[in-house]
Amino acid sequence: MDILIICLLIVVIICTVVTAMAVLKIQSDSKKLSELESKITLSSQNSVKTFSDAVTKNQQLIGELQTSRFAQMDNEIKSMRLSMERHLSDMSKGFSDISSLTSGVNDLRKVLSNVKTRGILGEIQLGAILDEILSPEQYSVNVATVPKSKCVVEFAIKIPQDDEFIYLPIDSKFPLDAYSKLQDAYEQNDTTLINETTKSLIRRIRTFAKDIHDKYIEPPYTTDFAIMFLPVEGLYIEAVNNGLVETLQREFKVTLAGPSTMAAILNALLMGFKTIAVEKRSALVWQTLSEVKTEFSRFSAVLEAAQKHILQANDDLDKLIGVRMRGMERKLRDVESITDEI
Repeated sequence: MDILIICLLIVVIICTVVTAMAVLKIQSDSKKLSELESKITLSSQNSVKTFSDAVTKNQQLIGELQTSRFAQMDNEIKSMRLSMERHLSDMSKGFSDISSLTSGVNDLRKVLSNVKTRGILGEIQLGAILDEILSPEQYSVNVATVPKSKCVVEFAIKIPQDDEFIYLPIDSKFPLDAYSKLQDAYEQNDTTLINETTKSLIRRIRTFAKDIHDKYIEPPYTTDFAIMFLPVEGLYIEAVNNGLVETLQREFKVTLAGPSTMAAILNALLMGFKTIAVEKRSALVWQTLSEVKTEFSRFSAVLEAAQKHILQANDDLDKLIGVRMRGMERKLRDVESITDEI
């Protein structure tokens, strides 16, 4: 019984010691845990402060960047607004110019819709080409190429022939309405309309050619052909593409010419004028040489006669010097001999 009590006491003592040791361990661990918590709290506070400082700094940087970006965007917007205002102003001026140009084109269409006005414009263009290449003495303006005719051609080139000249008639024609309808047909790509307007244009040009032939061509007062001037290059090309150059030359003795070909024809004529002038001057030179040859023959005859006279005079001089001198010397010797005797 005592042993049991002793054992229980020992057990109690051991449990008490173990419990005390456990309590001490727990207290030690609690203290360490408290210290760790303090460290964690301090570290957390430091981290929070650092994070807060970083956030504040980032907010400041973001604010500065936003301010700078907003200022840059504001400048860009102002620049874009000014640029747009300039572009709008330029567009407004452009629209104004287009409006003026449209008005001018409409005015030009109104002017060109008048047949007489179109003729005047073609005549002015043809006159400018003639004036640039030929001299005023080489062509006439508004002249009747056929004697006693009241029909006057716009221009006529004076072609030298012998000591006179004949006329080469040049008349400008401008069937703008038919040509414009053909261009509209090309834009619409309407084959039927293109064929119809092409035939209409050909008829107009053929009518002009016949009119020129009947009014202005009259050999020997004129050349056996005349020139029809088409003041628009595209119109001339249409005539060429439709074979009108050969047709009009064959049927009406009328040669077609556009602005560029007209200049080429005039330059060729100018070279012809220069060739004729050279030929005339060559004939004058040969005539002068012939006259000089005749004069030289006469000079040669006179010179030959003069030479004969000179030779005869030389013979007479030789006789005078020889015979007479010897006779005079004999007389002088006789005088000397008489003097010696005395």
